[in-house]
Amino acid sequence: MSGDRGGVLSKAAFFLMTHCHHHHHPTLRAFLPSIAVPVRCAAGSATPPAAIVMSDTAALQQKRAVRSRIRKALKDFSPAQRAQEDVEIQNFVLNSSWFKSCKGLCAYISCKSLREVDTSTIIADVLKNSVLLASQPVDLLLLPGLAFDRHGRRLGRGGGYYDVFLRKYEELANQQNWKQPLRVALAYSVQIVEDELIPMTETDVPVDALVSSNGVFPISPAAFERM
Repeated sequence: MSGDRGGVLSKAAFFLMTHCHHHHHPTLRAFLPSIAVPVRCAAGSATPPAAIVMSDTAALQQKRAVRSRIRKALKDFSPAQRAQEDVEIQNFVLNSSWFKSCKGLCAYISCKSLREVDTSTIIADVLKNSVLLASQPVDLLLLPGLAFDRHGRRLGRGGGYYDVFLRKYEELANQQNWKQPLRVALAYSVQIVEDELIPMTETDVPVDALVSSNGVFPISPAAFERM
């Protein structure tokens, strides 16, 4: 990347969440990036998250149907199209004002076997000249998932580990009087459900914004304020 890299993430705690088919629980590793990236924002518009939740039984049945459909769509997704969207999505993140301004970043390490949006370029850029650090607040979370809708509903792979992580971090932030982080999901075009709502229960945690190959789409009031 070219341009001014001064100071943006120079004092930021960078957490890597690793998970793959053999490693289900997200693990946290903390680093201190010493550089940042030049930025420009490409934001879309979206409606606020829906507050209606379903019974666990009804939601479970509908989640299974959505998971099955999206897994098939990802399996049929051409490698060339996936590679193109990987580049476009990561560029939107790296060139965004909210990424440039973040002081604490928590991102997942993408798992190819799960067909997740690649984060290697983002991580490589941030980890240049980094040193180990821990116990720092996070103001930006980059999250994976299996499917998303335009209301910020996120469908994971069934384990509930990210929802637990997000709830626990929310509690920690409240205890420490930290500002709640912006939850941003990275999604391929085939992972965004356009014609229906993803079923949601009380334990599911919505995202604040989506980033796809079409741009950045703020959803929650926090996202519209900060993006």
